[in-house]
Amino acid sequence: MSWYRNTVWFVKGLREYTRGGYESASKRFNPADVEVDVAGRSFLVTGANSGIGKATAKEIARRGGTVHLICRNKERAEVAKEEIVTETGNQNIFLHIVDISNPKEIWKFAEKFQNEHKLNVLINNAGCMVNNRELTEDGLEKNFATNTLGTYIMTTALVPLLEKAADARVITVSSGGMLVQKLNVSDLQSESGPFDGTMVYAQNKRQQVVLTEQWAKAHRNIHFSVMHPGWADTPAVRSSMPDFYERMKNSLRTEAQGADTVLWLAVSAEAAKLPSGLFFQDRQPVPTHLPLAYTHSPPEDEEKLMEVLEEFSQKFKSVSAGI
Repeated sequence: MSWYRNTVWFVKGLREYTRGGYESASKRFNPADVEVDVAGRSFLVTGANSGIGKATAKEIARRGGTVHLICRNKERAEVAKEEIVTETGNQNIFLHIVDISNPKEIWKFAEKFQNEHKLNVLINNAGCMVNNRELTEDGLEKNFATNTLGTYIMTTALVPLLEKAADARVITVSSGGMLVQKLNVSDLQSESGPFDGTMVYAQNKRQQVVLTEQWAKAHRNIHFSVMHPGWADTPAVRSSMPDFYERMKNSLRTEAQGADTVLWLAVSAEAAKLPSGLFFQDRQPVPTHLPLAYTHSPPEDEEKLMEVLEEFSQKFKSVSAGI
């Protein structure tokens, strides 16, 4: 079954996820959807110092939004901020140094941020694909800590602030790779069997889709969405998937093309008219499962994921309070 899923997914990717797929899909886009002024609205973008995160932040800044950049590396972050300010002329760009794989840091940041800022749109873009099993200082598997738990804590910690905002939105950057994975709540930290970083990443991305669907049910005043940017030429793809990059580099999307649907979900009125909790690709909702792939999970597994993440979250919240 995994062979079938992977083959169907790759064929689909060659057709839809490449630069050619974007160029074909963009023929139906309405440019006016993103030709908007978002001055006075506040956006927070994680993983904003490069790739799709930086491209998204830059486009929001061009449209007048206040942008909070969440980055791990201070030096690279300052370079990215300077680039965004210089290219857009927007001075309302703020930098916060936070490691999304560190739950205590996220809680500390979120509690301070809520007291000092407003927030209309959260964009969960930070992610990693570590190809060998590594543990963080808290004993968490690195991919899970960043892609799943970090996304969960950042979002749930900022929900109270978002609830106060007009037209509040949360967008999570997932991956079409999640289509080859069925939710697995029995081994969230990849402790059993051989470690395959690509499949662990895909599992995390499936988890992000489930999180979005669950949040949409729980928080009706916020519009949640999750999306696939396509196969884009980003520093993360080059470093984490060198073989894939070499094979596909002439067909990959630009960073701006990968960021297009993130931007559309963040600023367009049209996106907010669609139901909350959907998975998007090229400005339209798409299925979260391949045909005959048997990747649907029972509701109790989805509930279990939320319970386990909430337990982790509260554990690290109590620890961060003592820092």
